[in-house]
Amino acid sequence: MTKTKKEIVKTISDQTGLTQLKTKEIVQMVFDAIVDALVEHKRIELRNFGVFEVKKRAARRARNPRTGERVDVAEKYVVTFKPGKRMEERVRTLEQADLSATAETAPPATPSPSAPGLASASAEPSVPTHEPPVVAGSEPGATAPQSTPRMDNPTYAAGTPEG
Repeated sequence: MTKTKKEIVKTISDQTGLTQLKTKEIVQMVFDAIVDALVEHKRIELRNFGVFEVKKRAARRARNPRTGERVDVAEKYVVTFKPGKRMEERVRTLEQADLSATAETAPPATPSPSAPGLASASAEPSVPTHEPPVVAGSEPGATAPQSTPRMDNPTYAAGTPEG
């Protein structure tokens, strides 16, 4: 679930008694101050919350995942955020609570044969048929080329992951 700036402003307004308009102005000034400091390459350290920094990413060679073509990626600046200890502790507590709740409410690993919509245990399992995709604009019966593992990658060339 996402919480918007408008919702944050309403929460702060309710807690402080300030109008939402005044609260929105203050929140926006805080955000602007953070951005202004980052543009000046300043590190922003908010105790128990986290640290914002601008870091330079070096130029590198990458691969276009769609075409496999090698491309040059120029150096660039990126904003990084490292959460503070208090934030990490609170999120960790949340994760533990969520994991406990999930374990308690998780459905059984295998549904019972009598579950609605399932065939009985004595029925033959259905085997899905997979037909290769048809290439648009080609002659009837033509199919799309099948993908194969890259043989220049030792992990795939050996047939099993190395470990």
